[in-house]
Parts: sequence; structure tokens; C-alpha cells
Amino acid sequence: MELGNIGVSEEQIEILDIATNFCRDKSPIDKVRELMASDIGFDRVIWQEMADLGWLAISIPEEYEGIGLSLSEVVPIAEQMGRHLMASPYISSTIAAQAVLIAGSEEQKSKYLPMIAAGSIATLALSESNGDWDLRNIESLAELKDGVYHLNGRKQFCLWADNAEIILVSVLINNKPKLAIIEKSNIPEYALRRESIIDETKRSYSFDLSHITIDRNAILAADNDTATFTHIELGAALLQSAEMCGGSQSVIDYTIEYLKTRKQFGKVIGEYQALKHPTVDSYVRYEKARSHLYSAAHNYNDQGVGEIAVRMAKASSDGSYSNAADRAVQFHGGFGFTHDCDAGLHRRAAIFHASQFGDAAWHRSKLSDLLFS
Repeated sequence: MELGNIGVSEEQIEILDIATNFCRDKSPIDKVRELMASDIGFDRVIWQEMADLGWLAISIPEEYEGIGLSLSEVVPIAEQMGRHLMASPYISSTIAAQAVLIAGSEEQKSKYLPMIAAGSIATLALSESNGDWDLRNIESLAELKDGVYHLNGRKQFCLWADNAEIILVSVLINNKPKLAIIEKSNIPEYALRRESIIDETKRSYSFDLSHITIDRNAILAADNDTATFTHIELGAALLQSAEMCGGSQSVIDYTIEYLKTRKQFGKVIGEYQALKHPTVDSYVRYEKARSHLYSAAHNYNDQGVGEIAVRMAKASSDGSYSNAADRAVQFHGGFGFTHDCDAGLHRRAAIFHASQFGDAAWHRSKLSDLLFS
């Protein structure tokens, strides 16, 4: 199979310029740390500004009050958000919209996509205690009784669920994987419980589905569950790759600045080869990962090639971010292991990203099947 090329569209260039300035100005590190200690974890005013800029509408078709572009044009935004550790439900809302777009009925798309485009928060509840990255390995159930579906099970890692207007939940219906839409008004107060996760710039919740009932029209209509869940997985992996590439760039810049100013034994420590060479290696890995990222964005909609490119991007960006953040922590010495060192925030973000939608090793195993079987 011939692999796709790398390319950047005019729209991506324009969006990158806007996103670079916006995320830099709206998410300085002091703001990041302030939101980490807040109750909701993100700034509602900034969220509305993002909605007003049309960012939530980018990958939603025009007939549903969107802009009509694709996830490829969302990549520059996700990259800059990762670069500045910007806390918001943007990625979860964007992927939830993609799930509705590919699996929803016309009625469901007409109802929910304009809501998300206008700024309503949406998220996904796909992970369970089995820890399987195969989204079709579902234990939660939906059983039809007296004309309504009764749900049972528990989901984990539901990002920003406490502020979500809609949550898309994966369930088994007659042993077939399906997606269901649960609106906020239908979620009991006890159902959401905040989880302690390693990345403190995000908010994660477990979701108890017991005693929740939904109407028949809350089940997404798609018959091909494999295509639906693959689309969600690859979309999430693409945007996570963008976040991790942005984070890699940031933590490398942070490290270089320290190496240029810190002195030891009368010399700037950046002059020592033991620190200089690994930093160059981190930068090379970052450039490779970013090339994979924009190749994945360019080829995302090409059948076969798009999946290969996305999995390459996720594996490469995972390795790049983990390596750069790890080197940054160590090169900062004892300070690097404290909570006050910004490198630690990136290291924890890298660990959390690796735990969601497959780490580098998992995506490489998928690539072996795609490329050599």
C-alpha cells in the first residue's frame, strides 16, 4: 500500500496563526495552574470566546450550522492547546460531534450538532474497568423494557462530564455495540463522581449508568458499529497526537531556556554534551512526530492510508512527548521533580494521553497488521 503525502491547507495555516496567538494569550502557565486548583477546571468566558470564533463548528457540516471543514482543520487548534496546556472541553466536544455525525439519524444530527457548534459541551463515556482500548469491548448494557431502555454499568475517564450538556455512552444492545445519547437533564446527581487522574489540567469522572432510562430515539441509528467506533478512535487519536506535538514543542523550548541560563561549575549547563545531545535528539523526535501529524491530517479521509497515518502519528507523538518531558524533568535536577516545575505538568499530560485511545506500543501493533498482513 502506498502511503500518503504530507500537506498543509490554507485553512490550516490561517487557523494555526489565530490559535497560536489565542492559546498563548489565554493560557499562560499562571492561568493553567490557577485552573488546576479551580472547581470546574476551565474558564467559561474563554470557552464562549472559542465558540464565538467558530472553533466548535469547524468540523460540523454547514447544514447543521457548522463551517463545513474537517478534523484536519482542527489539528492546528489542538496542537496549540497542547502547547499551552489549555484546559477546556474542546477535544471531547469535537469528537462527540463526530460521533453524532457518523452514527446519528437525521433527526439526531439536526438536534445535537447545532447545539455543539454554538458552544454546548459534549463528551464521551467509552472506557470501562476492563481497560481495553478496543472500544467495542463493552460491558455496559441497555435493555428495552416497557418501551424505554434501562442502562446498567459504569464508565470511566469521562472528561468534563459534570459540565456536559450531552454525553455519548457506549452500550451493548442485544450483544451489539451501540452509542446512546444521554442529556444532562436525565443524569442523576449521584451518577457522576470525580476521578483523581495524573493530568491535573483535565477533569475526569466515573459515570454510574444504573437507574438511568432513555427513549428509543436516544440510540444512535448507525448499523455499522465497527465503522462508527473506528471513526471515533482515529479522530481522537489524531487530535491527541496534535496535543502531544504541541506539548513536545513547549517542553523542549522550556528546557532549552533553562539550559541557556543555568550555570554549574562556572559554565552554562547547555554547553555540556550530556545535556546538549539528548536535547537535540528530543527536537529531532519532535520534528518527526509533527511531520507524521500533518501527514495524518492531510490523509485523514483517505480510506486505508488515513488509518495508517493516524496510527503512525499517535505512536510517534507519544514517544516524542514522553521523551522530551522526561528529559526536561531530569535536566532541571531536584527542582524538576517538584510540583513547581512546569516540565512535570507536561510529563503527567504525556502519561495521561498514552492511557487514552491506545499508547505507542498498541498503535504499532495495529500498524503491523495493517502494513504486513
